[in-house]
Amino acid sequence: MTLPRYYPILDTATLARLGISAEAAVAAMLAGGIRILQFRHKGHYSRDVFEQAGRVATLCREANAQLILDDRADIARLLNAGLHLGQDDLPPREARRILGAERTLGFSTHNALQLEMAQEQPVDYVATGPIFQTASKQNPDPVVGLAGLRQMRALTARPLVAIGGITRENAHEVLEAGADSLAVIGDALCELSELRKRTEEWIRIAG
Repeated sequence: MTLPRYYPILDTATLARLGISAEAAVAAMLAGGIRILQFRHKGHYSRDVFEQAGRVATLCREANAQLILDDRADIARLLNAGLHLGQDDLPPREARRILGAERTLGFSTHNALQLEMAQEQPVDYVATGPIFQTASKQNPDPVVGLAGLRQMRALTARPLVAIGGITRENAHEVLEAGADSLAVIGDALCELSELRKRTEEWIRIAG
C-alpha cells in the first residue's frame, strides 16, 4: 500500500486542551487536504466518544479520506475504519480476524527486534518511534533517533511511518532518513482558526 506522506493524529486529549471539537478539527483538516487521519482516544470509550468517532468517520468517508482508529478493533470494524495497534494492544493476527481482510492495519514498533517480529504479522504498515523526544505519551519508549530510523528502514519493505516529536522544522530530515509517512500529533493541531492553514503547510512540507 501507499500511505499519504502526512499522517495527522487527532488526539482527543489535545483537542480538549485546545477547546476544539473533533468534528470542527476534522472539517478544517479535510479542507486543508488530508487523505488519512488517525482518531486517538486513550481514555474510556464512552457512548459520547463512540458517537464522536462516528461523526468523524462520516466526515472522512464523505471526503474520501481514510480513517484509522487507535487501539480498538471492535470499534474500527463498527465504523468501517482502519486500525492502528501498539505493542500492548490486541495482537495484530487476532485483530485482523475482527477487522477483516480489507481494512488497513498498522502496528507500532520501537526497536529492531519488534520490527523484525512484526514482519510475520498481517499488517499493512509499521510505525516506529519516538524519533525525537515527545510529550504526547506519558511513558514514552526510548528515542529511536534518525540513525535508528535508518536501521529500521533497512529491515522492512513495508510502508514505514515515523512518529514522535516530528515538527515542521525537522520533517525533511525524517523523510531523508527513510520514513514513508510522518505521523504527527502535537504539531498537527493548533487553534481552529489556523488549523486549515497548518494542515496545508504540513502537506507542502511532506510533499
